[in-house]
Amino acid sequence: MIYSKSYQTCWHDTDACRRVRPSQLLVYMQEASNHHIASTGITLDQLRDEKKLAFILSKIQIALYRPLGAYDKIEVQTWTCKGRGFTSPRCFRILKDGEVVAEANTQWALLGVEDRQFHRLEETGYEFEDEEPLALTVPARIRFPADLPLETLGQRRIVYSDLDYNMHMNNTRYPDMLCDFMPLEDVGRIKGISLSYLREAAFGNVVTVLGAKRDESYYFRTLGEDGAVCLEAQVIVE
Repeated sequence: MIYSKSYQTCWHDTDACRRVRPSQLLVYMQEASNHHIASTGITLDQLRDEKKLAFILSKIQIALYRPLGAYDKIEVQTWTCKGRGFTSPRCFRILKDGEVVAEANTQWALLGVEDRQFHRLEETGYEFEDEEPLALTVPARIRFPADLPLETLGQRRIVYSDLDYNMHMNNTRYPDMLCDFMPLEDVGRIKGISLSYLREAAFGNVVTVLGAKRDESYYFRTLGEDGAVCLEAQVIVE
């Protein structure tokens, strides 16, 4: 079943191009999903505190069709899809005046905060009526061109303003981080983002950001202090 929540964007959601930042679109989407989950009678805080379980995002595809500005009234729709194994898919759609301005497919996993093991959705007590996933043009799998050399763009320390309750960088912060390594004129032309979260970036860690551009896509990879890959991403511009 599709769950819907209404919001009004804020002036502080917008960037230098006076567009709502992609990271803020993720915030509105995930706020809607938090309300959807809470509507079943178990909040995310209760899930963590009482059942010692937490949802972590593994993949997301975001398609951006129209920009949003400050104080736009939007409707955010979200729904779950049938999963496999430990995977819990969830979709999102943002509308303004009845017109779709953004859509996203996401893949979540349920992790035990103490045992660090994956768990099945049935253990949460949540019951959702699944719908069909979205068909997006943004690639579900990120394929780096074999002949594309990635350059070291810089380093980024994970600080207080990045953190969520799990003490690692919140997934909604990543688009902002990647945009920091793009030319401003291209940030205003983003039409799609694909993110694959492979490893948590914990508080105090320093990640190295690698990247390169090919045609209409920016490709990014972040590495932890031990050299392990934390994130792979493709940002598509018009």
